[in-house]
Amino acid sequence: MYKVKVFDEEHEKDLEASVNKFLAGLKEGQLIDIKYDVALMESEGEQIYCFSAMVVYRA
Repeated sequence: MYKVKVFDEEHEKDLEASVNKFLAGLKEGQLIDIKYDVALMESEGEQIYCFSAMVVYRA
């Protein structure tokens, strides 16, 4: 069975920490893939970033 875990953070270091914590709990061979994306939005003259990752793994 395959599963996904989605992470969404405002800072890249927070995303890194969240994904690393999750990966530490996986067993050898469970990880299939990691997809990464950054979205940028402007609101009232301020740039807002969204860093996200999707981990695909075997359950």
